Amino acid sequence: MPWRKKVADEVYTPAEVAERLAAELPHWTYEDGWIRRKYKTSGWKATLMVVNTVGHLAEAAWHHPDLNVSYAFVVVKLMNHAAKGITDKDFALARKIEEVVQWQPAREEAAVLDGTPNDDPRFKYLKYD
Repeated sequence: MPWRKKVADEVYTPAEVAERLAAELPHWTYEDGWIRRKYKTSGWKATLMVVNTVGHLAEAAWHHPDLNVSYAFVVVKLMNHAAKGITDKDFALARKIEEVVQWQPAREEAAVLDGTPNDDPRFKYLKYD
């Protein structure tokens, strides 16, 4: 990795943020001082599940994102408010959110969980990448 881990809440430069996102979180973008990700859902029920998942992870991490919530999407925005920029905390929480929200059990090796059926619109959940 060409970047180094920052000390505590040391802020990354915009160039360092862009480089890390490209390498670690390709579906996330850097915009207006925030790293952000839009999760498209199949509707309100799925949107609420994403919001609750992000909320649980953020509270457990004690690092809280801003959310933009609509019928069929959730935008997650992360920035370390105390440090006034992007820090390792933002990358760590973004990775955990990505891991949990994008989890598809049926794609795992030796999967015993089926995951939501994609062929029945009643059970559609996320619009996975």
